[in-house]
Amino acid sequence: MKAITIRLSFLLAIIIGLNACGTDEKINTEETVTAAYICPMECEGDKTYSENVGCPVCKMDLRIVENKMNEEVDENTISSGSIFNLTSKWKTQNNETIELKDLKGQVLVVVMVYTSCKAACPRLVADMRGIHEKVENKDVKYVLVSIDPETDTPEKLKAFAIENEMDNEQWVFLQGTVDDVREFSNVLAVKYKQISPIDFSHSNIITVFNPAGELHFQQEGLGVNNEEIVSEINELVQ
Repeated sequence: MKAITIRLSFLLAIIIGLNACGTDEKINTEETVTAAYICPMECEGDKTYSENVGCPVCKMDLRIVENKMNEEVDENTISSGSIFNLTSKWKTQNNETIELKDLKGQVLVVVMVYTSCKAACPRLVADMRGIHEKVENKDVKYVLVSIDPETDTPEKLKAFAIENEMDNEQWVFLQGTVDDVREFSNVLAVKYKQISPIDFSHSNIITVFNPAGELHFQQEGLGVNNEEIVSEINELVQ
């Protein structure tokens, strides 16, 4: 599983890099590094110095600590392996326009389906509901991305959500452009292909992202025992 995570993170970095190459926006790559020093014995409590001048009390060399301002910036930084770097815009089942970064701060359980599917997708939806039932924490979003965006309008996604009793704030259905859906499927390593005007063949993968949008775990297959994925989600929300 670690190998899959590393490979998908690398792929995501490549996709984001290619998107950046196609823009004229200048990116400032300069980093401002500030440092503070404190006595290792904490002779003066939390007092810090801008230079390593030695502790005036015990005369020991000071140790470096991170600047508090830098710590606050780091908390808001999106890592290179995060899906929140993707700039695609999506329509929800409530016809709201969002970006993936709007879901930042919550554990995401993601699957790709299409509403007219009569074979695998109903099983995937049942698997998602089974996971939802076992995870008691409500600070988790269950995201279903349509691989048939030309048919699955927000109105159709809304009707599907209601029909399957998935119509509350924990469930998010997304419709994107054909290109954005393909890009996101590449990040998830989900393969799909239209085999008729109304049917698709596709991978059956459920993916878990941590609150920073980094891939944490994947489960492949239909009707798979969900104890492991539920355990992984619970580990993230503790």
